[in-house]
Amino acid sequence: MTTSRPIRPTRTEDTAAIRALLHRSAAAWAEGDGTAYGACFTADATDLTYTGTLYRGGAEIGRAHQALFDSFLKGTRLDLDELDLRFYGRDTAVVVTRGDVRKRSAKPGRPGKLATYTLVRENDGRWRIAAVQKTRHRRLLEALSFRAQPATRPTPR
Repeated sequence: MTTSRPIRPTRTEDTAAIRALLHRSAAAWAEGDGTAYGACFTADATDLTYTGTLYRGGAEIGRAHQALFDSFLKGTRLDLDELDLRFYGRDTAVVVTRGDVRKRSAKPGRPGKLATYTLVRENDGRWRIAAVQKTRHRRLLEALSFRAQPATRPTPR
């Protein structure tokens, strides 16, 4: 009797699945659907917003974002551009994005925020967001730092 091993996805398939997950989270945001947004996260995820608020767990992230979608973030979309995607083992990846929250009708503009996503493949084989941390990009302060101390400038990629 032979046993067959489960076929593991390729990195190309994992990359596509991760990009699809981030696209789903942005689509849920644009629809103002906190439940769908929260479903993109693990049950024990953390979401550290650029204002410093820390949400824990997909359910709380979804609930809190629904309140935001119904008020301050009503009619907005989340624009994300992937800057870097790296795998750490079979079931963990880190994605760095540049993006912003805009009114749905607004034209794309210069993104003002960066976010680091830690993603994990859960037991069901699906990728989910385990952590996200958002930071406002302070271009002027960054430029002053680079001018005052050139060694702080990152290596161009």
